[in-house]
Order: sequence, then structure tokens, then C-alpha cells
Amino acid sequence: MERLTDGGEVERIDALTRSHFELCHFSFSGCPPPVLPLCASVSLLGGLTFGYELAVISGALLPLQLDFGLSCSEQELLVGSLLLGALLASLVGGFLIDRYGRKQAILGSNLVLLAGSLDLGLAGSLAGLVLGRSVVGFAISLSSMACCIYVSELVGPWQRGVLVSLYEAGITVGVLLSYALNYALAGAPWGWRHMFGWAAAPALLQSLSLLFLPAGADDTAAHKDLIPLQGGEAPKLGPGRLRYSFLDLFRARDNMRGRTAVGLGLVLFQQLTGQPNVLCYASTIFRSVGFRGGSSAVLASVGLGAVKVAATLTAMGLVDRAGRRALLLAGCALMALSVSGIGLASFAVPMASGPSCLAMPNATGHTGRPADPGLLKGSSPPPMPRTSGDPREPVSSTKPHSRARDPAASPLPAPPPASPGHALLRWAALACLMLFVSAFSFGFGPVTWLVLSEIYPVEVRGRAFAFCNSFNWATNLFISLSFLHLIGAIGLSWTFLLYGLTAVLGLGFIYLFVPETKGQSLAEIDQQFQKRRFALRFGHRQHSAGIQYSRIEVSAAP
Repeated sequence: MERLTDGGEVERIDALTRSHFELCHFSFSGCPPPVLPLCASVSLLGGLTFGYELAVISGALLPLQLDFGLSCSEQELLVGSLLLGALLASLVGGFLIDRYGRKQAILGSNLVLLAGSLDLGLAGSLAGLVLGRSVVGFAISLSSMACCIYVSELVGPWQRGVLVSLYEAGITVGVLLSYALNYALAGAPWGWRHMFGWAAAPALLQSLSLLFLPAGADDTAAHKDLIPLQGGEAPKLGPGRLRYSFLDLFRARDNMRGRTAVGLGLVLFQQLTGQPNVLCYASTIFRSVGFRGGSSAVLASVGLGAVKVAATLTAMGLVDRAGRRALLLAGCALMALSVSGIGLASFAVPMASGPSCLAMPNATGHTGRPADPGLLKGSSPPPMPRTSGDPREPVSSTKPHSRARDPAASPLPAPPPASPGHALLRWAALACLMLFVSAFSFGFGPVTWLVLSEIYPVEVRGRAFAFCNSFNWATNLFISLSFLHLIGAIGLSWTFLLYGLTAVLGLGFIYLFVPETKGQSLAEIDQQFQKRRFALRFGHRQHSAGIQYSRIEVSAAP
């Protein structure tokens, strides 16, 4: 980093000095000292709420089916209602975030979630359940977008990657927590009411943390740390004045069209690589290597969940060191290799397509982005819509969250005795599955949403993020609904190989178009996008020596 001294000389600041300078600037501007721990709690608790709500239906569905006599189509409606609410939030949430602010959007979404949880806890009919799940879906989708943007704007460049990625870790922890509570409350009278009600706890704790944080980075403060010498003064932004409209996302102005292409490309390839559907066969692969009944269910949910937690924590440690682009490239390459390996192994060791929803109650399926942490407890995908999660990693019909019924009771035949060669291939498929889950969890899972929170101007960031998020949910729904049809047309092996080819195309897209934003302020990222007409050159490393800075006056608050 370079800045001008009072004498007009250029002074180079190393990373350590830069971090200290930013911390001092943060303190001088009046922010409370514990701002980083509070931001971390907002991110973690937001993700935990998201993951819990996505996965809790897996344990509640069977008792709900017994209490209300739900048919297969009614189960589909109940599980899919959360997805409908999330889709609605992704369409209108961006305007709410930009109009009322990030902090207010999170607090408002928590109030909506509390109302939805109360409705679910007191529901006495299917209509009440569907309404409550729709309201909850709206709340967690709005909160997921606002949390990522809020945290990315409030902290410095060297903390942004870790704290935004913490949301993804929270999602996976929330899914595992929901499994634990589902198990503990399974035999309790009206246990499903308590399952839904406990979602209010992390939302309340997050709201408490928000009370001690500022409303957000001031618009002028977001730009004053980087004033181009050739452009005159920094932009003057008055309260409530918007420099960009929603339609500007599709125009050449300030390379907004290029930014939108980067955002849409990431969310589309995140889903088109088939991550939700591959995880649907987790239990089938576990069964194929010798795990039976309940043991395959536990390994498919808890075992893969632990792998996702470990991989996400690894991403948190590397995202501000190795960089966003490096994690995306490495993760996408490993996904291409591993999913292709599963496809090749399934040529020699065929795997059953699995029962329909009549054989097993459905499950919930994210995240996105977000990210999905949920994992199947059954043995294969039912053809019904579900929901799953990543901040950002919405899910749908075949997403990997657990089923409520004991898989041991499902009518799946035990796999025939395998030859030593087949046994080796099955273990290879299991290794590829673990690698695939890990690669997604330190690549597309957390980094997609981090990049989306960085590349757009502050005035339109909420609407741009929501626009990309709506494509994420819609693509996830399409991929999940078309999964069984695709298997019927080309077979399971070729379906996995097609996902591998898509991952290769995604690798090329990332290499050519996705910028490296590690260690740069949001204003620096914005200026670099404005200088480039096309995003193609962004794939190459950016050097701070090519950017001019003006001196920053920092004075202590009286």
C-alpha cells in the first residue's frame, strides 16, 4: 500500500503497518473496541439460524406426518414453502436492504423469524405450518444477504474474508445442531413444536449483538480512504441519494455489466456443478462400502457435516492469505476431479436410484451459497422439493438434508456381495465424495458470497446481491427438479460426468473473469472495476503499484 506523506513523498506501508493503521482509524472514528468480536457473533449466529431452519424440518416431518396425516403432496408443499419464501425475499430483499440499511434489515428479518417460529409452534393445521415456513424462509433469506453485506462493509480488508466466511461455518454448525435437537426431542410430546421454537434463540442473541454495533459504514467513509489523484475529489454522497439504479446493473457504466456477469457466473456455476444432487447419493455410497441402515444415515449426515465444518474452517484461515481466487480455482478443480471419479466408479459399481417420497418422508436441503451443509440421512433422492442451505446456497428438491424416517425401514435392497475390485472402487467413490464435499466447502461455498459482497458499489450492493441470490435459488430449484429426469435420460454415471464437465467450464470462467480482492478495501475494488471495461484482465494479479492514492487525514475524535 502507498500513501503520500505531508512532505509529498510516497511511503510504502507493509501489511502489518497497514493493519495497524486501519485499526487506529477504526478506533478514531468512534467505533467501540470489541467491534470485531461483535461482527463475528453477528456472522456466526446468522449462519447458525439459517442452517438450523433449513435442516430442522428433517426431524419434524415424520411427527408432523403422523399428527396431521400429511400426504406425499402435502409434505412437498410444507417443505417447499420455505423455498418459496426465500425466493420472494431474494426478489424484494435487495430494495429493503438498500432503502432501510443493513442493520435494520437484519433486525427486521429477526422479528419476522420470531413471528414465523411462533406461528409454527402454535400451528394447528397444514395451512398454519405452510404460512410459518414461508415466513421463516423469507426471514432467513433476507438475513443471509444483509449479514454478508453488513459485515463486509464494517470491517477492514484483512478481516473481511474471515468474518464473512464465518457465516458459512455457522450454517453447517446450525445444521448439525438441528440434527442433535431433532434426536433429543424425537420422543417428546409435541416435540416438533419445540424443534421449531428453538430457532428463536440464535436470532435473539444476534439481535442483542447488533444493538452494540453501528448502523453501518457511512457512505462517505466508505470512499474517503481512496481518492484518485486524477479524478479530483471523492464522490459526494448525500443521505438517501442513490448514484445507481437497479437497471444500471446491466449497463456499461462503471463496468456494472461486467460485475453482474462475475456475480451471476459464480452463483450459476455453484449450482450447475450439481453439489446438492451429488450429496443426495451420500448414503447410497456409504451403503455400497458396507455401512448398513442407521449407520449409513449417521455417517452421511454427521460425518459429512464434520467434513464440511473442517473444510470451511480451513477456508476461513486461507481466504485472506491465499486469496479468494486461489480458493475458487482449487475448489472447482477438485470438484471436477472428484465428481468425475464418482461417475467413473459408478460405471463399474451401479448404484440404485432410490425410493420415491412414498417410501420416505422428504427432507430439507444450501449455500449457497449458499452452502450445502445439510446431508442426506436416507439413501437416495425423493422427487419432491426441499430446501437446503448455504447462505446462500438455497436448495430444493433433492438437497442433502436428512430424512425423518429411519433409513433402516426403507425398502432399499442390500447391495450384493462385491468382488475385491468392486470393493476398491466403492471405497474410491467414498473418497471422491469426501473430496467433493471438502472442495465445495472451501471454494464455492463461502467464497462466492464473499466476492458478491465486495464487487458492487455501496449504493446498489443490496439489490445486486439479492438479484444474484435469486438466480442461485432458481437454478438450485431447476437442477434439483431435473435430477431424476436427467438420470432417466442419460444414466447416473453420465450425469455425474456432466457435472464434472460443468466444473471444468466453471474453472475456466473463474480463471478468466473473477478478480482477486484479497487485502483490498471496498473502495479500491470499486475503482479497479471502473478502470476496466471488461472483466477478462481481472484474472491476473493486481499490483498496488499501479494505483495512485492521496493522503488520508486521520484525526482523533475529541
